[in-house]
Amino acid sequence: MIRSATVADAHAVANIYNRYIESSIVTFEEEAIEAAEMAERIDKVLAGSLPWLVIEVGRQILGYAYANAWRARRAYRFSVETSIYLAEEHAGHGLGTGLYDHLLSDLARRGMHVAIGGIALPNEASVRLHEKLGFKKVAQLEQVGFKFGSWIDVGYWQKILG
Repeated sequence: MIRSATVADAHAVANIYNRYIESSIVTFEEEAIEAAEMAERIDKVLAGSLPWLVIEVGRQILGYAYANAWRARRAYRFSVETSIYLAEEHAGHGLGTGLYDHLLSDLARRGMHVAIGGIALPNEASVRLHEKLGFKKVAQLEQVGFKFGSWIDVGYWQKILG
């Protein structure tokens, strides 16, 4: 089941996210996030009239996806940056495709025009997911992040929603 997140989901969402913080370059955060901080993040997205979705199976949250404003200036109001995270043991089974597709449809219904996905590279799974859903690579910034003793590139994929 895909549904809108609530602040009550913060603990489960933080647990998923913290595994990525601690073991991968897909996020540039370096310190684990407490549930209270995640609750504030969820609340801020929802208060900004953007979606934060969770995928839940048997009352267990297996992943989440959300959108943030791309930039603060008013002219960017129809562009968003999207993010998706799945519990690592549930990746590669099609859940991400369904969840991300649901997010993109929700954004289009809300009148968003462009979705932008930033991907720390290398990340074949995320690149495949974005391209499967119609995103096209539009940029790559070299060595803009530093984590685990290495410089990391970030690529940007974009999809026109309508």
